[in-house]
Amino acid sequence: MAVLRILQTSGRALGAYQILAELQNDGMSAPPQVYRALDRLCADGHVHRIESLNAFVACDQHGHEDDVGFAICESCAAVSELPLDAIEDDMRKRTAALGFAVNRTRVELIGLCADCLAAAPAAEMNG
Repeated sequence: MAVLRILQTSGRALGAYQILAELQNDGMSAPPQVYRALDRLCADGHVHRIESLNAFVACDQHGHEDDVGFAICESCAAVSELPLDAIEDDMRKRTAALGFAVNRTRVELIGLCADCLAAAPAAEMNG
């Protein structure tokens, strides 16, 4: 599918309209088409929605449950998927002690990726 291919090759989170712009040469011109494709890909576990960015990224760890973490670069929008095994177990224990039932865990860590961190002037990092 073209939407998944675009997300897999982008290396960063993309919004629906960014995906649509890439697909216009393929004959897709209506936002509902992109949103339907994204909904299906999310439901099938091939794509994740990055809630803080209102964007989407291809899943790079197929076979995991919905509980997932992301390291998101605030400079270039690169996204890395993170396993949450130990964190998720701890959080479920803590929330259970509060009488809270967790349905899903989604952690979004915002910062700079290694490439952007290396390119940032030292003054920006200290200030």
